[in-house]
Amino acid sequence: MGQDDNHWCELGFAEPAVVFKGPTQTARSVTEAWVALHGFCPNCPADRLPPLPNNSPVADFRCGACGEEYELKAKRGRLGPSIPDGAFGTMTARLTAANNPSLFAMSYDRAAARVTDLILVPSHFFTPQIIAARKPLGPHARRAGWQGCNILIGQVPASGRIRLIHAGVPAPRAEVRAAWTATRFLRDEGLKARGWLLAVMGAVEAVGRPEFTLAEVYAQEARLAALYPGNNNVRPKIRQQLQVLRDRGWLAFDGRGRYRRTL
Repeated sequence: MGQDDNHWCELGFAEPAVVFKGPTQTARSVTEAWVALHGFCPNCPADRLPPLPNNSPVADFRCGACGEEYELKAKRGRLGPSIPDGAFGTMTARLTAANNPSLFAMSYDRAAARVTDLILVPSHFFTPQIIAARKPLGPHARRAGWQGCNILIGQVPASGRIRLIHAGVPAPRAEVRAAWTATRFLRDEGLKARGWLLAVMGAVEAVGRPEFTLAEVYAQEARLAALYPGNNNVRPKIRQQLQVLRDRGWLAFDGRGRYRRTL
């Protein structure tokens, strides 16, 4: 792309080549064109993301080198804790698919015609717990009965919300790829097991510092129990997940109930 690792993109949008009927179509066109021009694959060294054909059912981009797929959701103004997505049934079915795409979530300044923030949620952070069904459309709607969903990105652990651009400042590509690689081990886990791992990762991050004690994670037992009401052995489950995270190198055990984040 002719840009170094610390300056891999320009934030401004190009003018749309086609005049669309409304601002939504125009915004989708210019934001997708921006990713096609500046986007890169965090899963491999490829520094370009070719767009998929229009109206592809799941993803918007596919890496030509490794085949990793990505969906783009863009919003004017600040990104909130949830992002509207497509049909609830389609989204939940995607969770077990091999090509379930990762998510680029972009915020942009419409007046300045530029990207302000861009985060990446890797596909291995997607679980049923972060997909919330919306109320079905009423009987008089054009698509009566259709039910959409929201992606609750605010409930994704911070490790799964990788910042590519923050407040108009791009992160180095090497840093983004390192953050992606640090949690790629989650793909080796089944969907149910991954949910528990992510819940405990979130509990560890909630302590707010790299060093923490088992007791500090136990302090969040009630919240974890509410996420999995059928489990009556939450503390043993917490210890089990901490051991998995230790074995995967995400954290280290320092003895006497003390742990340390390593990634």
